[in-house]
Amino acid sequence: MKKVISVLALTSILTAGSAMASGWRIPEQSVDSTAKAGANIASAKRGDAAYYNPANMSWMENTWHAEMDASWIHLTAIEYEDARTVRYNGESETEDFLLPTAFVVSPSYGGARFGLAIVSPFGLSKQWDTPYQKAAAEEFSLTTIEVNPNVSYGFGKMVSVAAGVRMLYADATVKSDASGLGIPLSREMEGDTVEWGWNAAVAVKPIEQLNISATYRSNIDLEFDDKAKLNLMGKMMTLDAEVTIPGPAVFALSVAYDVLPNLNVELTWDRTFWSEYENLDFDFTPRIPGNPFEPPQARNWDDTDAFRIGLTYGVTKSLDLMAGFGYDNNPAPTETVGFELPDSDAWLYSIGAQYKINDKMDVGLAMLYDYKETREVKVKATDRVYGEFTDASAILVTVGLNYRF
Repeated sequence: MKKVISVLALTSILTAGSAMASGWRIPEQSVDSTAKAGANIASAKRGDAAYYNPANMSWMENTWHAEMDASWIHLTAIEYEDARTVRYNGESETEDFLLPTAFVVSPSYGGARFGLAIVSPFGLSKQWDTPYQKAAAEEFSLTTIEVNPNVSYGFGKMVSVAAGVRMLYADATVKSDASGLGIPLSREMEGDTVEWGWNAAVAVKPIEQLNISATYRSNIDLEFDDKAKLNLMGKMMTLDAEVTIPGPAVFALSVAYDVLPNLNVELTWDRTFWSEYENLDFDFTPRIPGNPFEPPQARNWDDTDAFRIGLTYGVTKSLDLMAGFGYDNNPAPTETVGFELPDSDAWLYSIGAQYKINDKMDVGLAMLYDYKETREVKVKATDRVYGEFTDASAILVTVGLNYRF
């Protein structure tokens, strides 16, 4: 299926998550998910279950649960060393962001429970100020807000199912400027959109100590209809730009087991369906002969797998310590890697803690380190990218408050 993608949506979203997960996903949306490197599905037990595994809401304490979290995300500078000439070497900007999220779970109403998650599943930014990279990716940013109401229903103590509706708002900006290379060629675009999707989950507890869960979040095509300000070899113009990009579907299978009365271990595999992203196709109106931003470019991304393990150890009745480890492979074939997304395989390491202040309130703190492997891109010496990307990584620190009433 062909995906029509304008500069606005593509480059904004692609560069966004390049140091956080495969493609542009941000899997970590809460203290528990950060502390366990995203392995927070079968073991989800606080308010963030409304997002990670709404089927688990059926087995939570029968009261209102409210959770608020905030994450500071730091993206390091990415180094690019060209194999042809040092004049093409460059370094991206370091960047910092604050990501707030919120979750609510209701008491049981005849076996049904309702949840609400407000999260940011895609996004962030990438900026290059060095001339060669700036010509393609001076500034790219994406902000997303997802509002996701869910309902669960439990069939006794063994099986629970859940489903929900997803409303996703996306706002994107892209700038590029080739004047540093002596070429009067630039673009500046921004726009927003609201799209819809769905999610479903099932959880099975054959015994009290074991939870087997599966979740699915649908693909959401983000369709932009925007204005683009272009400088085409010194000629300024404003064109309409249409865009559709996939917010990919994600399937997760997770098993959590109480190895000891105070030690829970979760193993999670998730697959992100990036193969929806086949082409980068700029669609401008009216068409301008010789517009270099318009010809379609093949991307041919692959579906990706991530493997995560999360540990929760109850030190006391009031204190839980957590740790996580994960591996996340990237979707971009070497032939299609660009400065808009110098993606590579990632290794995740995390720690965290939740402290129960009283019967109504928990506070939490977690940290995750995302290390990206070196990515060598050497297909043809005539390609824009012919060199090596290094030093890509991210640090994420999350604080949160859980309240029961």
